[in-house]
Amino acid sequence: MAEITASLVKELRERTGAGMMECKKALTETAGDIEAAAEALRKSGLAKADKKADRVAAEGRVAIAHDGGKAALVEVNSETDFVANDTNFKAFVDAVATAALASGSADVDTLKTAKTSAGNTVEEARAAIVHTLGENIQVRRLVRFDTANHVGTYVHTNGKIGVLVELAGGNDELARGLAMHVAAMNPPYNKAADVPADFIAKEKEIELAKMSEKDRAKPAEILEKIISGKMNKIVSEVTLTGQSYVLDGDKTVEAVLKGAGADVIRFQRLVVGEGIEKVQEDYLAEVAKAMQV
Repeated sequence: MAEITASLVKELRERTGAGMMECKKALTETAGDIEAAAEALRKSGLAKADKKADRVAAEGRVAIAHDGGKAALVEVNSETDFVANDTNFKAFVDAVATAALASGSADVDTLKTAKTSAGNTVEEARAAIVHTLGENIQVRRLVRFDTANHVGTYVHTNGKIGVLVELAGGNDELARGLAMHVAAMNPPYNKAADVPADFIAKEKEIELAKMSEKDRAKPAEILEKIISGKMNKIVSEVTLTGQSYVLDGDKTVEAVLKGAGADVIRFQRLVVGEGIEKVQEDYLAEVAKAMQV
């Protein structure tokens, strides 16, 4: 029988997502055989799926299903990055995106009842993957575009960032390039007209406070020109059209759009786990403490 160490329990927990005491019990029952313990936990996982639902799931992946002017971007969360990189989890996320596109679901609640290509519902498939992987897994967000315009899509290679862009005019290649730009540069707003007035007012206040007394004492018209220049730069930095295009740094996005006779109608960028408060834990210390109980 292998020694049931804190490190062994920690490893099993990270692999399966099961609780510490569940892992310790499984290892004890399997004489320290981690593979057998993992299999035992997964076999009993379905009955415990509901108990896992209150555990923080801030990792995961995004996926996109796309057909012409229709696209569905979904975020599915897991507890650990280990599971997020599991092939079964990746396949589930792709299946959710495909079901979202095929069903026309507009929100997550509706999506849960949509059928997957395997014939079960998304919620049934979720319960099954919880059973298989032993973690709290949740379909968290869905963004859907359905338009006669071009739709550009991009998922970053790590599966953590996904973008949809609706483009009037131009072509699919430009729409795709703009989706890559939004993924990389994360502009909060589309155009200067979209920047809130209170944001502008606050930035003006900050820029004035940063100026020296000598500059603030300049004539009003000169001071206004200085502030206007600074504000134009700030607005450019926070808008898609004002930023330098990532695929052609010599041009702004606005110039690229003008040259193509195109206009960005909207875009949506999802980052896995944004807005979720992640719990920072010292798992090894926690396991060691629990094993003393």
